[in-house]
Amino acid sequence: MSYNNLLLETGEGIATITFNRPKALNAMNPETTRELKDAITTCIEDEGIRVVVLTGAGDKAFVAGADIPAMQSMEPSEVMHIIENGHEALRLIETMPKPAIAAINGFALGGGLEISLACDIRFASEKATFGTPEILLGIIPGWGGTQRLPRLIGMGLAKEIVLGGGQIDAQRAYEIGLVNRVYPADQLIPETRKFAAKLAGLPAFALKMAKYSMNFGADASLDTANRIEIACCSECFSTLDQKEGMKAFLEKRKPAFVGR
Repeated sequence: MSYNNLLLETGEGIATITFNRPKALNAMNPETTRELKDAITTCIEDEGIRVVVLTGAGDKAFVAGADIPAMQSMEPSEVMHIIENGHEALRLIETMPKPAIAAINGFALGGGLEISLACDIRFASEKATFGTPEILLGIIPGWGGTQRLPRLIGMGLAKEIVLGGGQIDAQRAYEIGLVNRVYPADQLIPETRKFAAKLAGLPAFALKMAKYSMNFGADASLDTANRIEIACCSECFSTLDQKEGMKAFLEKRKPAFVGR
């Protein structure tokens, strides 16, 4: 499908969604949010796609926040509708049964940071910059930044970032656990694709169950979370990949997973 503000490319089990408004530093507007929801839904429904990578066009920005000129004069009810659409898109990323990797190639500010937080894994260019500048505009993060960020890096560090409205570089983001890895700019996409290819070759249902177990167990009591894990692990024994994986282990050979 063709989009005005995104590129969706697929191949070898990997879908790459590129935010493609480089002149606006890939800032999000309502149309881009709708396109993102559609692209993620396409990735979910396409069984040939095993992993989704999100990145930004150009070398300056992943997503540098929201399109402020478009929002400046909006009424609360109008803004609420836009924010809710954003939450729906990010929740699709977070809960889809396939791993999502953010390849953060530049500014990840406001909504851009929040999109990356909805992904399972975050790789960053050494030139990347992170922040939630909303407080400087008289508002607060609206796409889950006040909720996902504390869950990822802890309340104290999250409040420093959200309340201060400042920015941190890629190395600091790595130090506090905001990103998994930092790469030189020219290695970010190749290294991200290398990791994505590794995931694409693993058992799809087991990846789905691992993501499900961690996502839905995180906010549950330990006993409830463990029951979720038990159910998810048990379900894996219904797959051909479980049979193949254990057989290959016993036969001391590399497994040939089929994604079922």
